[in-house]
Amino acid sequence: MTAPRPWVQGRSALVYAGSGRKLVLGLKHGDRQEVAGPAARWMAQAIRGLLQENTLIVPIPLHWMRLLKRRYNQSALLAKALARETGMAWSPDALMRYRRTTSLDGLGREERFAAVENAIKVHPKRRYRIVGRPVLLVDDVMTSGATLTAATEALLREGSGPVRVVTLARAAKDP
Repeated sequence: MTAPRPWVQGRSALVYAGSGRKLVLGLKHGDRQEVAGPAARWMAQAIRGLLQENTLIVPIPLHWMRLLKRRYNQSALLAKALARETGMAWSPDALMRYRRTTSLDGLGREERFAAVENAIKVHPKRRYRIVGRPVLLVDDVMTSGATLTAATEALLREGSGPVRVVTLARAAKDP
């Protein structure tokens, strides 16, 4: 929370604890793809008033090997449902994860940032879609913000407009 973020605004629909954690894990690892529709409605509610006209909705990408194993990208499911909910355009492959990264589960903040550094880039054939355009990055959960930071930096390097982020859930420290 104290580190500056490269995105201009961000919101989460749920706290990553209790039922929120179960929901995210069901979507991510339990093949509960039907969760994406209701989750997108909650996310749309969380970002109400934040989106600019012509915003492009972009999911956090999975490396192709992880996609092959999981069979779907939960962030892409959320982004597609959110695009339908908001009426905004979306680009499922605007970003690519060029480098396979280890699972971030159990890693500390610095390790997470190091793991995703230079792993995400704008797809060269999709750059024209993001240049000068506001982007809404979509992910399932934010813990340290490392993945969202890597993706935002990749978008900004390639000339996107302002980047906002939305996640289904946000990890929060106990008070």
